[in-house]
Amino acid sequence: MKRPLIRVLTGFETLFEAALGRLRPPRSAPPVIEAYLGYSTPEHWVARGRVLTRLIRPEVRPGQRQLRNLLQMLSLFLTDEVAEVTVTAPAHGVSAITDEEGYFTLLVPRGTAQGWAEVTVEAEDARAVLPVQVTGPGARLAVVSDIDDTVIATGAWNLWRNLRTTFTGNLQTRTVFPDAVELLGRLSQEGRNPLFFVSSSPWNLHGFLEALFARASLVRAPLFLRDLGIGEVQPAASTHGEHKGSVLDRLLAANPDLPFWLVGDTGQHDAEIYAAAAARHPGRIARVTLRRAGRAALEPPVASLRALGIPVDLLDDYGPLLGELAETGDFRPAPSYSRGPDNGDVP
Repeated sequence: MKRPLIRVLTGFETLFEAALGRLRPPRSAPPVIEAYLGYSTPEHWVARGRVLTRLIRPEVRPGQRQLRNLLQMLSLFLTDEVAEVTVTAPAHGVSAITDEEGYFTLLVPRGTAQGWAEVTVEAEDARAVLPVQVTGPGARLAVVSDIDDTVIATGAWNLWRNLRTTFTGNLQTRTVFPDAVELLGRLSQEGRNPLFFVSSSPWNLHGFLEALFARASLVRAPLFLRDLGIGEVQPAASTHGEHKGSVLDRLLAANPDLPFWLVGDTGQHDAEIYAAAAARHPGRIARVTLRRAGRAALEPPVASLRALGIPVDLLDDYGPLLGELAETGDFRPAPSYSRGPDNGDVP
């Protein structure tokens, strides 16, 4: 069901952009740079963003109706991208050209800043500051977390439930799991260990998710989302598994000296994706934690992970794991948990 939906959405996007191109007057105002949260490698700060003609940030009113929520969420997808514009970081002497969807990435030579660095960029008359999470020498592990049904309640394993939750909620009504806020805060040591969010949600939701996480006091961390558009350069959107697997490969390469703790849920294919990543990167995955959601088949991937000696937690909530972390006071790769009703999952 999801592939036909993506084709419909991307077809709508193509028609919308074609119509917009015919109706749009010559651009007179400077573009706007949307800042994404970047990350670091041993050699670079990876600063990321997108150049648009305008930023859409709907104002949420207390108690607003679902129809208004729907219209506001849809408005986030009606972006007008600025392609083939040069983005520069004058202080660092690097530049990049936006692609057909307005995205750009700057590889800035790594400086001395720790925690969060800032890269000031310019594009025509627009300026923006791009935050970059810098992995410091005190990091002991890296944490990668899924978003839907891992951190926020979505129902992503059911297409129509997912769409209803996504498009009829707003910043004030969406549910961020308190135990996820606490767990990721503990694992990241409130920023000492790098944290990354990986999701198949579209980049159009970056600002929404960043604001939602900040409102819930979730640890600030780079998001790796997906472009669902179809263009001349990008012939088709990647699948859920391809996208997540590619991001995991990139993050493992960016943090070559750190073990990884992967957090996800059982509603889609996180166990399968994490098992495949563990097979591609022997010895790099220290532990996998999955919140129970939906009824995805878990036996083969969980068995594969455990055969590699990787502890796998299957939890209804993160309470047992938080209890363990409270007792030990630090990261340890074992034991693993499988609490709650079996529901056909691996014991």
